[in-house]
Amino acid sequence: MDAKRVELTDLQELKRSGTPITMVTAYDCPSARLADRAGVDAVLVGDSLSNVVLGNRDTVPVTMDEMLHHTRAVSRGLRRALLVADMPFGSYQVSREEAVRNGVRFLKEAGAQAVKLEGAGPHAATVRALVDAGVPVVGHLGLTPQTAGMLGGYKLQGRTADAARRILDDALALEAAGAFLLVLELVPARLAALISRRLSIPTIGIGAGPGTDGQVLVFHDLLGFEPDFQPRFLKRYAELGREIERALGAYCAEVRGRQFPDVAHAFRMPDEEWAALEAALDPAEGAGPQGGR
Repeated sequence: MDAKRVELTDLQELKRSGTPITMVTAYDCPSARLADRAGVDAVLVGDSLSNVVLGNRDTVPVTMDEMLHHTRAVSRGLRRALLVADMPFGSYQVSREEAVRNGVRFLKEAGAQAVKLEGAGPHAATVRALVDAGVPVVGHLGLTPQTAGMLGGYKLQGRTADAARRILDDALALEAAGAFLLVLELVPARLAALISRRLSIPTIGIGAGPGTDGQVLVFHDLLGFEPDFQPRFLKRYAELGREIERALGAYCAEVRGRQFPDVAHAFRMPDEEWAALEAALDPAEGAGPQGGR
């Protein structure tokens, strides 16, 4: 029997009980299945898909169609974890009507249980419109990668009293607009802890210290797919990039050395059937070597 699916209300209960929430990104079915089996509470199909998987320089180029495609794949791998999908750049900024239309698509077409969008200010009204339409929303403050260029790049946010107050006010505005969860990225630990105490909704940190209600990391980052990527906030729990490279190198060496495949990896044709084939062949054709027996 499948484990009970994590619902939005379960995350609220985890906050109330003081139990930290675990979230990771995933972009395909096998990764989602592994995260689900490991007991992760929530999986985010992040627009980091753009740079982590699709090879773009940042998150901006990823499209709605690409996000829907990968969210569908992730949804097939989940039995327990709550599924959140990022709304990509351009999918909610043009109008609230378009934002609602795109948010609904993530739920109807891709199996997401909620969507995430960045920023507050004018987007608080968009959050309200989505929630009123029945689309649960996760907010995202601090470093907002879709508009990182306007923030001076991928830098810590909220370092001054004024900047910190704006983030706190934005967090309260998103909660008032109906967001059920808030991601805080690259903000001082004390600020993230303060926001987490002030909000009744759970907070999820990335580069925001231990005082949030939960944590999120990118699947490929925590598993060490890119050994040279080592931001301060990241802890790697494996070095799979090096191990995968080693395994692929060993495969290439064995194929080139004719060590793989060997007899154990080949399929046998019954001798009588082989004899029948040989008998049916034109003598000029010949059956050739029998290494594939």
